[in-house]
Amino acid sequence: MEVDYALQKSKAVLPTKRYEHVERVTETALNLADQYQADRYTVGIAAALHDYAKHMDKSLLEHWIKTSVDIPKDLIHYHHELWHGPVGAKMIQHWFMIENKDILNAVRSHTTGRAGMGLVEKIVFLADYIEPGRQFDAVFEARNLAEQDLDRACQYALKQSILFLIDKKQPIYPDTFQAYNELTQLIKKDGGN
Repeated sequence: MEVDYALQKSKAVLPTKRYEHVERVTETALNLADQYQADRYTVGIAAALHDYAKHMDKSLLEHWIKTSVDIPKDLIHYHHELWHGPVGAKMIQHWFMIENKDILNAVRSHTTGRAGMGLVEKIVFLADYIEPGRQFDAVFEARNLAEQDLDRACQYALKQSILFLIDKKQPIYPDTFQAYNELTQLIKKDGGN
């Protein structure tokens, strides 16, 4: 599968505005891949397919969660906006026979993050957060940090997401806290604040 083909697969199931977001995320992710010496092919496929399940029927996503042995069942108790990552990863594995763990993990965790994120996961997570169509206060600092340090940029994006959800009185998926904690400890160990 080539990146352009993956983009076409996303285009086929997404509304125009969402597909345009996917294109921007893919371009941003490929730029970050160059900057942080990640495999462009892997990053490009993951970014092109990251929102594949985003606009699928909620009942279909729920069915995949309930019937797939490796999608955490507790996901069902959180906002359905979080479902499309893990379900999308299973769908692209099943329908497109993608077995690359970096691609699948990046699609799975692009919304929540998780402890143990690899380079491709961090890049797709951050690209989704900072793509040029995003316009909110915290995105400008995240873009600045992305130019300097991938871990700090991801940690900042996770922190801002946590604060946003707290402000909205929304539950926060545990993977987000675990990702934030791990990156915070890593940054402190490396002599950061």
